[in-house]
Amino acid sequence: MRLWGCSSSRCTGVLREGVGWSRVRRRIGDVLHLYDTASRSARELALRDPGKVSIYLCGPTVYGPAHLGHGRATLSYDILRRYLEWTGLEVRLVSNITDIDDQIIKRANNENRPWKDITTKCEAMWFEAMDGINVKRPTDIPRATEYVEGMVAMIGELVDLDKAYATDDGVYMDVESVDDYGALAFQTLDDMRAGGGEREVVGAGQKRHPADFVLWKFSKPGEPAWPSPWGEGRPGWHSECVAMSLDLLGEGFDLHCGGQDLRFPHHENERAQAVALGKKFANHWMHHAFIVDGEGEKMSKSIGNVSNLLDLIEHYDQRAYRLVLLQSHYRSPITLDQATIDAAVTSLERLDGFAARTAGLAAEPDDDLIAAFSTAMDDDLDTPKVMALVFDTTRRANVGLEAGEDVAGLVAAVHEMCAALGLELSAGSDVPDEIAAQAAALDAARSAKDFGVADAIRDELQAAGWIVETTKNGTAVRR
Repeated sequence: MRLWGCSSSRCTGVLREGVGWSRVRRRIGDVLHLYDTASRSARELALRDPGKVSIYLCGPTVYGPAHLGHGRATLSYDILRRYLEWTGLEVRLVSNITDIDDQIIKRANNENRPWKDITTKCEAMWFEAMDGINVKRPTDIPRATEYVEGMVAMIGELVDLDKAYATDDGVYMDVESVDDYGALAFQTLDDMRAGGGEREVVGAGQKRHPADFVLWKFSKPGEPAWPSPWGEGRPGWHSECVAMSLDLLGEGFDLHCGGQDLRFPHHENERAQAVALGKKFANHWMHHAFIVDGEGEKMSKSIGNVSNLLDLIEHYDQRAYRLVLLQSHYRSPITLDQATIDAAVTSLERLDGFAARTAGLAAEPDDDLIAAFSTAMDDDLDTPKVMALVFDTTRRANVGLEAGEDVAGLVAAVHEMCAALGLELSAGSDVPDEIAAQAAALDAARSAKDFGVADAIRDELQAAGWIVETTKNGTAVRR
C-alpha cells in the first residue's frame, strides 16, 4: 500500500473531521505493514482499489452488555481505521450484528421474553457503549436476520457443489472438500479436535468428518425459524460473515479482523465456505490478543467495580481504556486492572494539563516528529512507540516553554498524533471572566514581586476547585 502525500512546503492539505491539524503527512514510498495471521508474517497491506481500504470486523452477538473484551476489539480497530483515514485513505468498515444465536434463544427462554426484545435492547446498549468510548460507527452494520435469504442461497450452492450435505438435524459443511482447510488454525484436518466447527457439538453421528460444521440448524418447537429447501431452521454462526462480507465488500477485500479466539474455528470456517464456492476471500487477516488476569488467563468481564463497558464509562474517564490499549501492542495480551486504569487517568490529566498550558500556541506540526509517528504506525501499528514519542515530546515542550523557546511545532505535533489515534485532549472548560481576571492578577502580582498576594490568589483559586499552572508565559487555570 503506497500512500502518496506532500510536504508542508508544497501543499496546504485537506481538512478532515477529527484530525487536529488537518494535514496528510505521508512520504512517497511509505508502506503500512500489518501482521498477517495466514502467512504468519508482517507484510504490506496491499489494497485492491487504490486509495480505498475495505475492512470486515466480526461484530457482537447481542444477548448482553458490551464487556471489556469487546472494548479491546472495537478500540483496536478504531485506532487502525482512524490512522488509515489520517493518511488520506477512504475506509469502508463493515461490522455485523449477530441477532439470532443459541445464546439469544437461551436467554429469551430463561427470562420468558421475546428474543427480538433482547436483541433490540442489547444492540442499543452496544452502541451506547461504543459511543461512550468514542468508537466511530461502522460504515455498514448488517444484521444476521437481514441476510438469512442470502445465506440460504449460499448454502444451497455449497450443497449443489457437494461441498455441503444434509443430516437429520441440519446442513453441514464438508471440510474435506476444502484442500487447505486449517490454514488459519495452523493445523491439518488430522490434528483438529472432533466437532471443532460449532460452539456445541451437534449431529456428530452423521458427520462425514468430525470437524464438519453446521451451516443450517433445524429449529426446535417454539424457536425462531426461517424457511429453507431442507426444512425450517436458522443459519449457523459461521455463515453470516461470509454472506455479508462478500455482498458488501466483494471478493478479495483487503482486511478481515477479529480476536485471536475467532481465528479458529470461526474465521477458518468462514474462509472454507468462500474457498469452496470458488470465491477470493480476505487478502489479509489481522487478530488482536486478549485481556488477561494476573495469572495470564483470558479475562473479559470485570475489573473491581467495573463489569462492562458502560460501568467503565460511568466510573472513569472514557479515554482511559483507549490510552491503555495505545500503550500496549494490539498483538500482546494486556492486564487490565485498577492500577492500569488509574495510571491511564493520571496520564490523561497530565496531557490535558499540557493542552491547557499551551492552548494559545499555533503552528504546523514538527515534520520530523510526524515522520517518526508514521514510521512507528507503519510498523505493524507500534502504538507503544508512538505514545512514548507523545510523552517525550510533551516533556521537551514543557522544558522549552520554561526556557522561553518556540515550542509551537512540538505542541502541534502532540495534538496531531493524538487526534490521528482518536485520543482527544482537553484544554479544560471555559474559564469565567472573573476567574480569568484573578489569574491575570496573580501574574501581575508575580511581576511586581508581590509573592504573598500571588500565593493568596493561587490559594483562593485552588480552594474553588481550579487547577492553577504558572509558567514563564503566564498562568493558566482549568478544572
